[in-house]
Amino acid sequence: MIIKKRSAAVLLGLLAATVMIGPAPVLADEETPAEPPKVELVLDVSGSMRAKDIDGRSRISVAQQAFNEVVDALPGETQLGIRVLGATYQGKNKKVGCLDTQQIVPVGPVDRVQAKAAVATLRPTGFTPVGLALRSAAEDLGTGTTARRIVLITDGEDTCAPPDPCEVARELAAKGTKLVVDTLGLAPDEKVRRQLLCIAAATGGTYTAAQSADELTSRIKQLVDRAKDTHTAAPAVVAGRSACDDAPLLGPGVYSDREAFSEHRWYRVPVRPGQELRASVSMALDRPVNRDHGVLLRATATDGRELVRGVDAGSGRTDVVSAGLRWSSGETRAPGVPPTPDGTTAVPATTVCLVVSNSFAPRPGTRTTPGMSVELTVDVVASSPAPAAPDLGRGWVLLVLLTVAGLLTGLVTGLLTRWWVATWREN
Repeated sequence: MIIKKRSAAVLLGLLAATVMIGPAPVLADEETPAEPPKVELVLDVSGSMRAKDIDGRSRISVAQQAFNEVVDALPGETQLGIRVLGATYQGKNKKVGCLDTQQIVPVGPVDRVQAKAAVATLRPTGFTPVGLALRSAAEDLGTGTTARRIVLITDGEDTCAPPDPCEVARELAAKGTKLVVDTLGLAPDEKVRRQLLCIAAATGGTYTAAQSADELTSRIKQLVDRAKDTHTAAPAVVAGRSACDDAPLLGPGVYSDREAFSEHRWYRVPVRPGQELRASVSMALDRPVNRDHGVLLRATATDGRELVRGVDAGSGRTDVVSAGLRWSSGETRAPGVPPTPDGTTAVPATTVCLVVSNSFAPRPGTRTTPGMSVELTVDVVASSPAPAAPDLGRGWVLLVLLTVAGLLTGLVTGLLTRWWVATWREN
């Protein structure tokens, strides 16, 4: 009976504490996932890959060599797949040719001999359905708790839109599938570069221009190897609100969201006395926007009072714009709350509202949906010592010394001048 009574008392105490503290914040998943890293290589095998302009060799032969070396060096825990586009249809019917994409190696533990044999048989053939291939590659990788990576290698822009590959990349990112697309361009073409930059930016990936066989091999290896490091750090998907009252409650972690042009999105973070809030936000420029834009991150009280802000602005020449802030209440415990017998205090947390705003404006013809990609990082740590009120401090000593030195210098200079003038007159 005594044990049951104690258990009931503990349970009631926990319930009371839950009511006092409020709902638990959303936490980003920081645990190491059980599933292995997954990556799919997507190779353009369209007719233009016959061109012999990389170290005197054809683009396809350079890509095949790079794939072979990547397969040999593949980390044991990484699951790899290979998809091609424009590899089989030799006719001129565009409607048929723009459906030409196949997965030649399924995503999973790699049979190196089988994978290299499949790549060796590829011959440049048809059209370039990049958008369809990206959508199919996302389906190949599936969904899960970790980020998947696609590495797209192509020498030309999509010749089959719709679907437009940039729109496909935004569509995949907006679904919260934790998909990153890295792109590699094999031809020095400005249109290709812009399209590949757009695809990469929409998903948080990277773009690289490969001008030699060594550059292509090295970069693919690097991206495949990166999959095993980044698949554990996929941001948690969260949806900000238009006001603080019903905004999601966040704990320390990394979060992803989408924000429309010139929108304000709100989040809440509990911060206890003696703690410091540190937050940063990054927005990817995944589509053409007007120049002179910016991102603003503010921390406010629930009554609307602004606590601190961080702002960054760009001119259209960067791929990501970021801002950050720090804030602490400066108190170690809430005023009026007496300490408990053991010296601690049950201090309620202060709710701080985080507001992400942007001044992006789309260029004519640019689609406004889905919203711009947002990555929000939140951390709550022990407060760092606040600096004292602004004053000169020891600078007063330096100021006095400089004043005395100035007076002495002026006095000596005056005496020397008078002596020189007197001497000149005598002569």
